[in-house]
Amino acid sequence: MWDAEQLSTFLAEVSTHRLYPFFRLAAFTGARRGELLHLRWSDLDLNGDEPNMYVRGSAGMVRGHRIEGTPKSGKVRRVTLDAGTVAVLRAHQDRQGKERARAAGSWHEGDHVFRLEIGRPLSADTPGQVMRDRVQAFNERNPAAPLPRMRLHDLRHVHATLLLKAAVPVHVVAARLGHADPAITLRVYAHVLRDQASEVAQVFAALVDAAPSANPPVSNGVSKPDTPPEVENHPHGSDLR
Repeated sequence: MWDAEQLSTFLAEVSTHRLYPFFRLAAFTGARRGELLHLRWSDLDLNGDEPNMYVRGSAGMVRGHRIEGTPKSGKVRRVTLDAGTVAVLRAHQDRQGKERARAAGSWHEGDHVFRLEIGRPLSADTPGQVMRDRVQAFNERNPAAPLPRMRLHDLRHVHATLLLKAAVPVHVVAARLGHADPAITLRVYAHVLRDQASEVAQVFAALVDAAPSANPPVSNGVSKPDTPPEVENHPHGSDLR
């Protein structure tokens, strides 16, 4: 599984490809391939203080035919977008407008965000093939520090893993991924949560140790018990202690 640095390396490698916005959106939202293939411009709210993407459906290939339907969860979900991804999508929209102008009468009308140069919806296999080709090209140029091979769907796992490692609550990550129940997220990413659990003791200790204390420090961690006055003044006081 890629870490943040490896993800950044891949995105830089694919940044010159016309499908870079697809990979950016997959990595920065955790959306499934079919959900992005189904995505329409009307599903994107790129304006305002909190830009959003609404996942309303999914697309895939069945016996050679493109099929579109509801999301895996059966519900529409809202996924917030960061400013950098919004800028990438706006540039993609402008580019798509120029492609439409060049295609003229050959353009296939529709509202899909990701499509071919002549307007037809993007093939389901294309993003995965582009990803494999770009990773292979990078690795051939960088044999000493290659990128591990990953599937397109693994960008979703990278998204979730990085959020969980950043201590984003499980139920928030689950909602972002479209899991019907946070228990699914807990099960799928149990290994990530186990890694975090191993650090919990140190995190708690650091919080308490850093907090100001109203009591004076105790020598060697053990306080000396008070000696009652009657023992202190008794002729055989040392025997009574």
